[in-house]
Amino acid sequence: MSDLSGVTVHADCRYFRGDLPCRPNKEHGYICQSCPVYAPVQKRILLIKLGAIGDVIRTTPLLRRLRQEYPGCYITWLTLTPAILPQGEVDEILKFDFASSLQLMARHFDVAINLDKEKEACALLLKVEAPAKFGYTLREYDGVAWPQNEQAHHKFLTGVFDQLSLQNQKPYVQEIFELCGFDFRGEEYVFDTHEDKGYRWEALPEGRPRIGLNTGCGDRWTTRLWSDEKWIALITQLQAAGYAPVLLGGEAENARNQVLQAATGATYLGTFPLQQFINLMHQMDGIVTQVTMGMHISIALGKPTILMNNIFNPYEFDLYGRGQLVGPDKQCVCFYRGTCQLGTSCMEDLPAEKVFAAVQASVPV
Repeated sequence: MSDLSGVTVHADCRYFRGDLPCRPNKEHGYICQSCPVYAPVQKRILLIKLGAIGDVIRTTPLLRRLRQEYPGCYITWLTLTPAILPQGEVDEILKFDFASSLQLMARHFDVAINLDKEKEACALLLKVEAPAKFGYTLREYDGVAWPQNEQAHHKFLTGVFDQLSLQNQKPYVQEIFELCGFDFRGEEYVFDTHEDKGYRWEALPEGRPRIGLNTGCGDRWTTRLWSDEKWIALITQLQAAGYAPVLLGGEAENARNQVLQAATGATYLGTFPLQQFINLMHQMDGIVTQVTMGMHISIALGKPTILMNNIFNPYEFDLYGRGQLVGPDKQCVCFYRGTCQLGTSCMEDLPAEKVFAAVQASVPV
């Protein structure tokens, strides 16, 4: 509490802004001296997780544990994709840019966590003031990413040696919990379904389990792609068994999804802004996806997720007991590679029947 010219100011309140009236003052006329919603911040926590979107999504289980371990904490999250974070669950969401970095370096936090090895993220953890730091920092004399604390050694090493990454049997979420000094207790993602936006989906089929088919995987790891022929085979099997396949994707998948719709009659509603796309996925009873943003959204929404994987360590993914992970019948030799060393991706050795069986086991008709 501070006193300025005889006026009480609760600058330690989670609602206090300093540059503008706080929301309780704006909405109800409350002033600090008699404010009934005064909520003093007990700990200030900085979380740096810049991108990509999927990695930001799968970092959200940390929010649950941070709230539990630090009651009354105020969480600031710095990211490249603010729109994906759940509004109301993070006290302060900052987009990574020069202005945000500048003000963060001038502030004090009780706990600072950086989960990215990008040099700019590591430099921020190095410069920000906090007695407890976790994750990755920047070595000043050579400018390389380096573990800040002993618990970060495991995750750091699996990221720089393929041999250790292949041996790893810990899901990503468990790794980042341990990096922060926590044991992982199955904390779920914190995510917004955007159901309150009132999106209307009259064109979606009714009366049958909807199986969302997320047909793309981005342009970085194209060895994950499944051919149109495989998707068509899966769609026809799903239709024959009483499921309602729904094609999902963004602009990069639009042409492919139109081809698949024309060949099978599967439902395809087009492309949508991110929040609307998330809500569309929320209407599904199960999701078939490769390792991509759609996978993270599906897990975050609590959907039975049938995950097709070839080039990544399967232990990396935690489906929370919902769905199944399926891989090619042929051993993949292209660990974390964007192009296939053998010329033809082993994803062509993942039969549609295998994916279909996983759908049946995860989402009964």
